[in-house]
Amino acid sequence: MSGFIEGEDRTQATLFPERIDDYITEDSPVRVVDVFIDDLDISGLGFRTAPNATGRPSYHPKMMLKLYVYGYLNRVQSSRRLEREAQRNVELMWLTGRLAPDFKTIADFRKDNGEAIRLVCREFVMLCRKLGLLNNTLVAIDGSKFKAVNNRDKNFTRAKMKRRLAEVEASIDRYLERLTEYDATELDDDKGKVLEDKILQLREEMTRLKKCEVRMLEAPDKQLSQTDPDARSMNSRGTGMVGYNVQSAVDSEHHLIIAHEVTNVGSDRSQLAGMAKQAKAVLDRDILEVVADRGYYNGDEIRACEQAGIDAYLPKPKTSPNKAKGQFDRAAFKYIEQDDEYQCPAGERLTHRTTTTAQGKEIKRYWISTCSSCAIKNQCTTGNERRVSRWVHADVLERAQARLDKQPDSMRVRRATVEHPFGTIKSWMGATHFQMKTLPRVSTEMSLHVLAYNMKRAINLVGTREILATIRA
Repeated sequence: MSGFIEGEDRTQATLFPERIDDYITEDSPVRVVDVFIDDLDISGLGFRTAPNATGRPSYHPKMMLKLYVYGYLNRVQSSRRLEREAQRNVELMWLTGRLAPDFKTIADFRKDNGEAIRLVCREFVMLCRKLGLLNNTLVAIDGSKFKAVNNRDKNFTRAKMKRRLAEVEASIDRYLERLTEYDATELDDDKGKVLEDKILQLREEMTRLKKCEVRMLEAPDKQLSQTDPDARSMNSRGTGMVGYNVQSAVDSEHHLIIAHEVTNVGSDRSQLAGMAKQAKAVLDRDILEVVADRGYYNGDEIRACEQAGIDAYLPKPKTSPNKAKGQFDRAAFKYIEQDDEYQCPAGERLTHRTTTTAQGKEIKRYWISTCSSCAIKNQCTTGNERRVSRWVHADVLERAQARLDKQPDSMRVRRATVEHPFGTIKSWMGATHFQMKTLPRVSTEMSLHVLAYNMKRAINLVGTREILATIRA
């Protein structure tokens, strides 16, 4: 062994045993976990701090919370793996005082304290404010799909159910035809028995699917997930996924997650105002700028942001087929505000004729009666006249477009800001993403991931010593 670094003899006794604290460096992240949680008023957050009057004493919520935060900080999310780590990991021995709860106790703590854990995540964001890491007024908002504990074969929508029933019925018909052929030719009876068994199994499957269809149609959104009842089938990059839609508001300077929310609605269309208001409340700003992609474009949401003192930057989706047909699209018609009229590409004025209500919105309709004699009518419409619709609050959308035109780099900033946290957290989660079931518990799990991400990000930005000094100040 000469010439190599040699370790100590494992059987060598020492006169003065070493302290566990000697193994933890002064700038170790585990010290941030310890001091941050010790400083929390956990009774005010909703944790039960009163000890049991009878029976075996329970573990203190702060110790259990330290165990979980350390686990998620080091990509150990399973309660069984946390149980093993508490028995062998020196940092966890130091953090928990050599306590090692069993996996059921660890799992129950996360299950029973969901709302309080989500508030702990918010408390760390407030600490980031004290550290001066959230001084920017620009926030990027985006959503990402995360897989649930529910196989796609155990999720049913109307289209899936119809396709599955048709497949089973076709299989039954095919086996019946083959059975008829065996009966007519009097071939091997054993093969006929096999076919009868398969037909019986398929009919039982048909009965099961019919029962599932009844339960599916009773659901408000006509979906049924058998493993995780709250998980929903969603479109993710052109393919189907059974999971949850996680929304986040991310600081554009340091990429810290300011606010987050888990929903089982696959569309982002109604999420903008809610996330923007949460971010504004956390940052405590009079004015806030938010940037989002075109999936969030919704007139009511943009108007709600403006009323709350939030300037939204997002592009308008191009849904009109007219340009592809070689006809004038909506952008070719210029609105004349002082006259409340539209000017068409031929120079004519479309006047306000009627006001209707569609999907809860008050819509004005504009047209002119001389379209039939227009020289460029074929480039405009195939009907009698071209009609233009305008929402009564369309000026809100025009101001949003004007803001975006002045800052065309906003979309690049959004992509560089909000994609970073999602990519990092998904890599930590692994291929399966969420491990818990139902929306409240999945929200708790996501809060722990966000807390771990923000904590690691803050440590990388300012260092352990400054965070400890700020907490103790």
